[in-house]
Order: sequence, then C-alpha cells, then structure tokens
Amino acid sequence: MKKWTLSFLTLALVLVLAACGNAKNNGNGAAEAPQNNAGNAEQSAPAEPVKLVVGATVPHADILKFVAPKLKEEGVELEVKEFTDYVQPNVQVFEKQLDANYFQHQPYLDDQNEKNSMDLVPVVGIHVEPFGAYSKKYTSADEIADGAKVAIPNDATNGGRALLLLEKQGLIKLKEGAGIAATKADIVENSKNLDIKELDAAMLPRQLDEVDFALINTNYAIEAGLNPVNDSLFIEDKESPYTNLLVARPDNKDSDAIQKLAAALTSDDVRKFIEETYEGALVPVF
Repeated sequence: MKKWTLSFLTLALVLVLAACGNAKNNGNGAAEAPQNNAGNAEQSAPAEPVKLVVGATVPHADILKFVAPKLKEEGVELEVKEFTDYVQPNVQVFEKQLDANYFQHQPYLDDQNEKNSMDLVPVVGIHVEPFGAYSKKYTSADEIADGAKVAIPNDATNGGRALLLLEKQGLIKLKEGAGIAATKADIVENSKNLDIKELDAAMLPRQLDEVDFALINTNYAIEAGLNPVNDSLFIEDKESPYTNLLVARPDNKDSDAIQKLAAALTSDDVRKFIEETYEGALVPVF
C-alpha cells in the first residue's frame, strides 16, 4: 500500500513539473508575442518629421510658407525665420543656427563667402527679382534733373548692380569691364552730375523722401508697398542674371530634407503661385 502511494505521489509530481514546464514555455511565448507586436508597431509607425529652419526675407518667406504644407506631407517640418537684412541669414547658416536660406543671388553669395571666409553653396535657383528705380518726385526717367540726388545700396554686388542699371539708362558711364563689382570710383562719365549716395539696402524705401530717386532691391520695394512693375521709373528686364537661390552648407545641401525643399520650390505649383501673386515683379527661372 505504501509503495502504491509513493508511486502515485511520484507520478503526480512528474505531471505537475511537466505542467509547470509547459506553462513556462507558454508564458514565454505569450510574453514574447506582445514584444514582437510592439516591435512591429514601432517599425510601422510614421517617422518623426525632419525639421528645417530656413532664413528668408520678404517675399521669399511667403513662398516658403506656401510650400510648407506640402513638405509636411513628405515628412519635413519647415520653420521660416524672417530677416530684414542681408547679413545674418548667411552668418546663421554658416554657424548652423539655420539649415538654409533663400534671399540672395550668386554674385552676392560669392562676395559674402570671400569676405567672411564662408563656404555656403547654392542648391537651386528659383526666381529673378528685376531691380528697379523708384521716386516720389519723378514719374518717368525723362524727368531726372541735373544734380539729382540718387541713393543706391552700399553692399558690393547690389551697389554694382545699381550702377549698371544707371549706365543702361544712359545716366552714367562706367569704366570698361567694371561689371557687377563696379563702385562709384568706376564712373567715368556722369553727364547729369548725379549725386550718388550709398546707403544700407534695407533703408532705401524709407529714404525716398530724402532723395530724388533710389534704386531698390525688389524684396524691399515689395515690403514697402511698391509694385516693381507699375511703380518703378525703370527696371531691369526679365533677362536679369541675378537668380535668387536656395543656399545651404556643403555638409547638408544633399540631405533628403533639403532636396525635398528644393523640389518643392521648383514645382509647377510654385511657378503658378509666383506668376499669379507677383505679376511680373518676380519671374520664375525653372
């Protein structure tokens, strides 16, 4: 009787241990399954959007804001930081406070890279802003009087661009080959004895009461409520070579997010937006 009881207890113990082993295996299986599901869920979850901070002046900032919703659909969150000067957008890209900027043409970028030991690079060209002359005194270039006071930008490339436009109007003549780097020292003829003042580009619209006319970058003209097509005394033609660029650094210009931004800025939607919104004040180049 005792042997039978002992055998029974032994058999029961074996069954219990076997059951525990199965339970443990099942437990591990059950525990692992949720972990695997969680892993799959993590893998299938949408990636966090990549953030791009881009510096711009007006109207470039408005174009960037126009493409922001489309970029968000593509996983790029675009933050637009607006500037009223031409210096800080480049400095802050170089110092990695910004990822890119959109406000300048190639001659200005080249000049700033050289002067400030930077290595910023163009990503894509987007539009041209024909440079124009504006006045509260004159309604046409024919009215410009002898000794008229004219204000131009004081930075190297935009100042040269203004002088080239004055030359094209027959108001001055520059030394042969002066080009975009021209300065007042390169003027060899000034038949109307123009009194040329060099001022910060951003200040020029506010100086129209103080001068007879001023040559103003289109972004500052628009910001001041001037229409380059309707309000200018004279303006560059649409063949202007000064294409406004998306600019970045060598280390990020080929990144997926920057390339998505470049594609968005040269899309058919942006072409239509520029043409309908600015009516010739901005001209797409793509």
